[in-house]
Amino acid sequence: MRASAAATLLLLASAGTVEAAQCAAERTEAMPPADPALCEHLSAAIRDPSALPLDRYQAQLNDFLGNWCHRDEAAGWQRDKRVRDTGPFTAALVDRAWQGTGHGTHAPVVIWYSPEMLAWLVEHRTGEAEAEPPPVPDGAIMVKEMFPYPAGACDAVDPLKLFPTSGAAIMIRDRQASHDGWYWGWYGFGPSSGWAPDWPPTPGNPLANQGFAQYCLNCHASARDNLTFASPRNIQGQPGEPLVFLSQSFFEAAAPRSHHEQVTLPHDRVRRLGEPHYRADRDLLKTLRAHLGDTPSWDTVVPMPSETYDNTWVAAGGPTAADTFLTSSQCLGCHDAGSTGLQFDMTQPNPYGDNLFNLSPYATWRTSPMGLAGRDPFFFAQLASETQSFHPDSKALVEDTCLGCHGIQGQRQFHIDRFAESGECQDFTRTMVDAVPWPDGNPSAPLADYGMLARDGISCTSCHRMALGPDSAGLLAEPQNACVEERQALLNPHNSGFARTFTGSFPVGAPDRLIGPFEDPRVKPMENALGNTPEHHASITSSEVCGSCHTVHLPILQAGQIIGYTYEQTTYPEWAFSAYRTGETPDGELPHGAGADAQSCQDCHMPSRTADGTPLHSRIASIQEYSRFPQAEHSLGPEETDLPVRDGFALHTLVGLNVFLVKMAQQFPDVLGIRTQDPMLVSRGVDPLIRTEQAMLDMAHHETATVTLSEVSTRDGSLDATVTVTSKVGHKFPSGVGFRRAFLDFRVLDQNGETLWASGRTDAAGVLVDQDGNPLEGEHWWESDCSARIEPEARLHQPHYQRITAQDQAQIYQELVSTPPPGADAAACGRQAEAQGRLTTSFLSICGTVKDNRILPHGYLPEAARKEIAAALGAGEDLAIDAGAYAVGDDPDYRDGGADSLVYSVPLDELPAGRSAAAVQATLYYQATPPFYLQDRFCTAQGTDADRLRFLVGHLNLDGTAAEGWKLEVTSSGPVPLAGH
Repeated sequence: MRASAAATLLLLASAGTVEAAQCAAERTEAMPPADPALCEHLSAAIRDPSALPLDRYQAQLNDFLGNWCHRDEAAGWQRDKRVRDTGPFTAALVDRAWQGTGHGTHAPVVIWYSPEMLAWLVEHRTGEAEAEPPPVPDGAIMVKEMFPYPAGACDAVDPLKLFPTSGAAIMIRDRQASHDGWYWGWYGFGPSSGWAPDWPPTPGNPLANQGFAQYCLNCHASARDNLTFASPRNIQGQPGEPLVFLSQSFFEAAAPRSHHEQVTLPHDRVRRLGEPHYRADRDLLKTLRAHLGDTPSWDTVVPMPSETYDNTWVAAGGPTAADTFLTSSQCLGCHDAGSTGLQFDMTQPNPYGDNLFNLSPYATWRTSPMGLAGRDPFFFAQLASETQSFHPDSKALVEDTCLGCHGIQGQRQFHIDRFAESGECQDFTRTMVDAVPWPDGNPSAPLADYGMLARDGISCTSCHRMALGPDSAGLLAEPQNACVEERQALLNPHNSGFARTFTGSFPVGAPDRLIGPFEDPRVKPMENALGNTPEHHASITSSEVCGSCHTVHLPILQAGQIIGYTYEQTTYPEWAFSAYRTGETPDGELPHGAGADAQSCQDCHMPSRTADGTPLHSRIASIQEYSRFPQAEHSLGPEETDLPVRDGFALHTLVGLNVFLVKMAQQFPDVLGIRTQDPMLVSRGVDPLIRTEQAMLDMAHHETATVTLSEVSTRDGSLDATVTVTSKVGHKFPSGVGFRRAFLDFRVLDQNGETLWASGRTDAAGVLVDQDGNPLEGEHWWESDCSARIEPEARLHQPHYQRITAQDQAQIYQELVSTPPPGADAAACGRQAEAQGRLTTSFLSICGTVKDNRILPHGYLPEAARKEIAAALGAGEDLAIDAGAYAVGDDPDYRDGGADSLVYSVPLDELPAGRSAAAVQATLYYQATPPFYLQDRFCTAQGTDADRLRFLVGHLNLDGTAAEGWKLEVTSSGPVPLAGH
């Protein structure tokens, strides 16, 4: 031990004599302003960033900074005394070599200050701290040049000879442009820096380099005033010395790459998480009977607008009703893990690698179906079918209604702003979703903010401003709820109370408040950044937050007229009628109280425990705290910025089983206009889309259902087996949109595991087929050329079975609905009336129910009790009726719910000659978008959205994945040997 200690001391002593690191940023010649006349010409323009579109302003700024105009000491610009650290630099001995790590809020810096900024700092940050100093004047600029770690390598070099190897962080004051009053960003010097103007976006859809209300606020919002920590003591010619930090810079080694550099410079041109097909899978498309000749190619498919564009912010003088809804870009800086590069709350080590799982609210939400809702290619193709084929004479109504959920923020903010201008509720349209600000003067530019908000999906301010129960009293008359009352009257005319908010028709609270689940939140950073005060509201943890949107009540349209109303989706009522109900709402208690297995929606879809039941504990944001960060001057104190570790930290995972959508996002980020790598944790984290997929697979395999085989016997020439599917979910399975389905694959196997007889087998496209490969009745709705429906009035489908005896029969758990018959009225629709129309996938054509044998949740209440709860929610009896089962005969499993059992009777003489049965097996599969649904899209929709879906379906590569063959395995019994085997 003594010898080892002595050797270590000798090593440390000798390391201290290693020659100091060379300054990699030093150049032989000074780099003062290259063209003073140009600098003078550009000076006024770069001081007013909101006067030009972003791309044109960035071109001016590029000329200014690229010519070193910010180093114009003759024009009054001043700089820091020398290169300085913004945090410690530590050394570690790894594999007999020294490695250094920087812990600064930025890489080592030299800041250059414009004359206006210098004058303000000298006047208001010298001597005693002022309680409320005046605002930094417009046009004031700071250019924070950044250099390699450690600062000591370059601190003796003339700053004019230093090349900013890590670029520069910039702040330009413009109080008329945003609430926080600064233009923020990163700039890279020289053609090899990787910097480029943000518009048009690069193929990887990266986070914007510059703009208003950027993620820089995650640290700067902790400043005491004016969102800056700058101090005169750093500046040349001013008294005092800069803060100093531990710097173990006794060795020469490669400088670590700064976190800021990783955030701003993505590694890959297009970062895909999976290898799609280069050419369309024509066999797949042929099986789906999709127009082969119309399938777009990689060169012709039209992508969604880039996520790089999507940044709205609180305007100067706000927040007002005009700032009610904001893009998630305003939240990611604080509520994404690793955003400061120094602290890694909201993460867990990846047990299979050297990186981290990002558990933050932003990362888990962004890649969920909620976060992708505004870019969901299935939804937009569905919308095209609704407006082109199903209801072309109601196009405006349909688009405004549907985008009121999938594009809720854009639709709501458009209504707010237009109503304030005109006093009218104008329809939000599909074309507005594609609105972008570039190029300047394009027809959609005036609507760009609404496009950004719509594409952001069901985003942060959608839920965290929601007002339910007593909190909603009187809010419909407030400007932030413009046109909500009209939406309620259109979609829920006969409902009251909470049921009046169905189909996402909820009111929101004040635009300067955001609600959350935790008491005593730290308010100053959010107030500084957004002008919003975070508040604790218990209602955010109630199932009704989910129930408002996941109870979809829609008009039944025929020939442009509303002939009645129907429930397209009843996920929330299904829960409220089950053993999982809590019996409580923000409006009060419900009849029949809590169920035996009471859990909220959030308990399953926003888990606050790990898979093994360990509670999650974490801070809920990543900001510059007082006690856990390098010291900074002019900062708020610990009582206002130090974040407590919270119990009950909930993941915003928000997933079901739509792995198919997530696989598209992984393989086609350029087509959907998204990025795959997390913008803040970057290379330190597992890509969130990978974790989202795994969360879906975990939910499928462990939290959805079980399949068991019992009473397996062979007698009287028949092999009989009882298959039981037991649900674990708190609503029907499947639930949500009506076209989701699950099905059973039952097989008789020989001693080698080869199939002798099967019900529920599929082809490569997930089409259910018989033993000869022929599609079962109902699997295709259209002729192969989309020229006509196949026996539309017959409503061909697989019925609900209690006994299956043939291979062309399959147990499919699904809801099938039909259109109104010609000239129908309200009396012709509903479950009390016999279905007369065609099978349909149109949400606004649902008149009759043909079948609904989706497995009921455990403890499902009888209809009379369901009617009582429906009435307490403010809905009619139709809610209780529509949430029940339909066309299941006398099956006793559909009384109390929780499971379904059926018998498979296999005639032994149908088995191949000379081969005998050795085992049976049952497997439950799930399809988010069954073949008939996809075919209906391809046969009833045309144009960009339909073509995009056709491209994605044709090029998606599911080989070797859990969704191979366009079906997701939920659970299996495994082979169960027959007696004697």
